[in-house]
Amino acid sequence: MSLAAPLLRRQLYSLVGESFRAADEKLHDPFLTQADSGIAMSASETSTPMNVNDNEEQGLLDAINDRYGGVIVEVTQPMDSALFASVLSASMAQWRQQGKRGVWIKLPIQHVNLVEAAVKEGFWYHHAEPNYLMLVHWLPQGAHTLPANASHRVGIGAFVMNKNREVLVVQENIGRLRGTGVWKFPTGVVNEGEDLCAAAVREVKEETAIDTKFVQVLAFRYEISALSAPQ
Repeated sequence: MSLAAPLLRRQLYSLVGESFRAADEKLHDPFLTQADSGIAMSASETSTPMNVNDNEEQGLLDAINDRYGGVIVEVTQPMDSALFASVLSASMAQWRQQGKRGVWIKLPIQHVNLVEAAVKEGFWYHHAEPNYLMLVHWLPQGAHTLPANASHRVGIGAFVMNKNREVLVVQENIGRLRGTGVWKFPTGVVNEGEDLCAAAVREVKEETAIDTKFVQVLAFRYEISALSAPQ
């Protein structure tokens, strides 16, 4: 993932490249798509639908695969809560076996009878809108990395260079650039309450295992992207 140079081990300096935010409450709704943004978890045109007929035959929930190794379920038909609990449990077992990460369930308000079954399975509330509730669950062991629902996000890009003027670049293991062969600067999202400079150092460490020292901010970028619901 990183530039192969022994001198990158310690004496590296990270410069924060960019910051952006999108001022819409639904930025983290995986059922919305965001133009030109790689951090919003979305059911985009690159998402992979599961085979609906196979799911019905196997007693599993219909879902689509998101770009971040998770699945998204939207309940559209009425269902008995006991039946839903059984089908959800079977679906969770399959998703664990497949190595899935985050599970998102969108429950329209008319299907409120299914909330209790989802909560008993380990789901929690992510956010609510007037006509639906979004629940989430994290399948891997350890702390989850699902984004919080918010009105904005701050992202960073780190420009890292050693004393030989070699620049650090990485390839994504997850996200929209995974498998494309694209090399890029380490990027990530600033955590709630986190200092921007500390976020740059942390993201480089998480992505490359390289220790860096923050020097200065190079630039800021502010962006409001258009969001649209899937048709």
